[in-house]
Amino acid sequence: MKKNPLIPYAIIAVVGVLAVIIISFVGLGQRDAIHQAEEGGTEQSAEEGEVSTDPEAIFTNNCAQCHGADLSGGMGPDLTTIGSKYSADEIVDIIQQGIGSMPAQQQVPAEEADLLAEWLSEKQ
Repeated sequence: MKKNPLIPYAIIAVVGVLAVIIISFVGLGQRDAIHQAEEGGTEQSAEEGEVSTDPEAIFTNNCAQCHGADLSGGMGPDLTTIGSKYSADEIVDIIQQGIGSMPAQQQVPAEEADLLAEWLSEKQ
């Protein structure tokens, strides 16, 4: 009896197709888990019109683009020691009125500005 040389290749192909299908389903599950974690993660973010109570989230949403996610600066100045230069009240005024080339941050509600300024004033 003669052995068919295509059978091992057919078995490998079937196993490969099954592996791709299984990996795809596992990947979809992981993608959904990642998406849910991003939506409901530890970072609090306010809905439209709501006030956030997390100063780090307020900073991330409004300030990090210019001042860097780690407060080290970028287009805007370094804020890692801003509390040694300005008080919380002065920081609120800077947020609301602007200073130098920084425009007033009118999108930040007063309550969020107060929380953010208090948090930043602790950076010494």
